[in-house]
Amino acid sequence: ASHRLMLILSAISILGIFLVLYMHFKSLFIAIQIMLNIPMAFIGGIIGIYLTGKVISVAGLVAFVTLCGIASRNGIMMISHYLHLMKSENESFSKEMVIRGSLERLIPVLMTALTAILGLIPLVMAKGEAGKEILYPVAVVIIGGLLSSTLLDIFVTPVVFYYFGKESALKFIKKDKKKNMF
Repeated sequence: ASHRLMLILSAISILGIFLVLYMHFKSLFIAIQIMLNIPMAFIGGIIGIYLTGKVISVAGLVAFVTLCGIASRNGIMMISHYLHLMKSENESFSKEMVIRGSLERLIPVLMTALTAILGLIPLVMAKGEAGKEILYPVAVVIIGGLLSSTLLDIFVTPVVFYYFGKESALKFIKKDKKKNMF
């Protein structure tokens, strides 16, 4: 029963994240692109579970919900910065702009992931200790998910944005400039 409830709440969380992204960016494509980070995070979480006992607990499912937010945040940081460069610094949509934006967001994304991973390592190292039974699977899923989503986000988000995001980015900039004129 608790697994089913967590799955329902997870689906509601993912839908909620998507709706907030769509309402902010007013672009289906940009919202979907940011949501691509979620499966990239799940890859690492699933590998983490597989390598540490192949047991998915309710705590592990809670960790997957947490990963949805963290992975989405990383995508938001990257794409928002690309849009900022185009809007505020009058950069044109180009490979150079995407590279610049990616490099300028690389350190904040890596530092966020590294800080969380370092904070969770003691919980992974405490496997089997009394009181850590719930925290261990959470740490495993989040560390695995952060590793995969961060590494994949560094490469996938810029490539997808460059090859498929031009139209959506230009629409967003145009709408945003109109909105700010009034």
